[in-house]
Amino acid sequence: MMSRATRMSDRLIRPFQEFFQTEAASGALLLASAVIAMVWANSPWGEFYHALWETKLTIGPEGAALSKSLLHWINDGLMVLFFLLVGLEIKRELLVGELSSPKKAGLAIAGAVGGMLVPALLYLALNIGGVGERGWGIPMATDIAFALGVLALVGRGLPVGLRVFLAALAIVDDLGAVLVIAVFYTADLSLGALLAAGVVWGLLWMCNLLGVRQLWVYGALGVLLWLAVLKSGVHATVAGVLLALTIPARRGIDSTAFLEQAQALLDLFRKSPGRGRLLSEEQRNVVYSLERVCERIEAPLTRLEHGLHGLVAYVVMPVFALANAGVALGGDTGLSLTHPVTLGVVLGLLLGKPIGVLLASWLAVRLRLAELPAGVSWGQLLGVGCLCGIGFTMALFIAGLAFPDPFLLDQAKIGILGASLLAGLLGWGFLARARKIDPTKALVE
Repeated sequence: MMSRATRMSDRLIRPFQEFFQTEAASGALLLASAVIAMVWANSPWGEFYHALWETKLTIGPEGAALSKSLLHWINDGLMVLFFLLVGLEIKRELLVGELSSPKKAGLAIAGAVGGMLVPALLYLALNIGGVGERGWGIPMATDIAFALGVLALVGRGLPVGLRVFLAALAIVDDLGAVLVIAVFYTADLSLGALLAAGVVWGLLWMCNLLGVRQLWVYGALGVLLWLAVLKSGVHATVAGVLLALTIPARRGIDSTAFLEQAQALLDLFRKSPGRGRLLSEEQRNVVYSLERVCERIEAPLTRLEHGLHGLVAYVVMPVFALANAGVALGGDTGLSLTHPVTLGVVLGLLLGKPIGVLLASWLAVRLRLAELPAGVSWGQLLGVGCLCGIGFTMALFIAGLAFPDPFLLDQAKIGILGASLLAGLLGWGFLARARKIDPTKALVE
């Protein structure tokens, strides 16, 4: 019985282990990209760094081509894949995950809301009425890859519930950031393009309702959706989230039918004569049929999410960091550290995030709207609140939308990079001190 319980526990915990190991690795790569960008921007080749991202790149047939700088192609195009993955994670969590019921979602939602409101208010306290007022959304964001990466480094001795809480909180935080981008960081709207986007989105939902499961269909319509949103004035990356919501989350067959069909095919394969090192035609047909059965047991949503995770973690986000994290630190760096935009971002991420997360979580528990996960202490929750102050990817993205002025954008970047580094160190320190190694509650490494 103990052996069976151990195997069952291992099956439940292993996905979390693999997920956080991936986040730790991607977080390290993200950090390396940011460091390279900073060193490059302040090296003798700094001018080439900035000129590279301003290089014009034209895509499409003559008369209907899109011409944008390389930086814009990364931020408006490549990052759509990041937002598509975010949307898929949000949908999955709403359907079957930690956000699928008010009781399960209560603490994460409360922490995320507090962690968005307090930083924004602290930022506005220093910048309201000034040139930097538009950047209030910058300290609202949490970088899930970095936050979970640091948590994985502390890792041993922390309860699984703490990690699940941080992942759910970061996903709610991402949803809030997407809404802020769509509502508050939108240029002049084109009603014709918005109508076109609505029509394409409607077609995507029709495909979902008709049971279309081929991902290439959603991909083709997704490109049209991206073009329409790009032309509408709403930031193009919102198309990624809209597309994600339409991806089917239903399996084609249930577990019983899958087992029956798979077993019948395996039996047929076993009885079919082979051809030495090569499969016979009958065996190949069985293998192809088995592939289709395996494809039907997995929902298109989870299949696409799995396929995108490595691409986003190891290509999209590092390239984004390389293109956006480079800040030339000249003689005015000292002045930058006292600039209201820099201070607002630092205070928002470094103080606003942990205060907001902890205060809102405490209120939710006090009002019996939520409860702490098993084995999680308030000290550990404070450490997680500090990790939420690692803004990086989403914060840099919002900063680029908020400040077309290069000077203000640099002030925001300095605040984001400095506060994210300090928040990671603080979170690591609090969690390392608060952890209690208990083999019955710890996530085994």
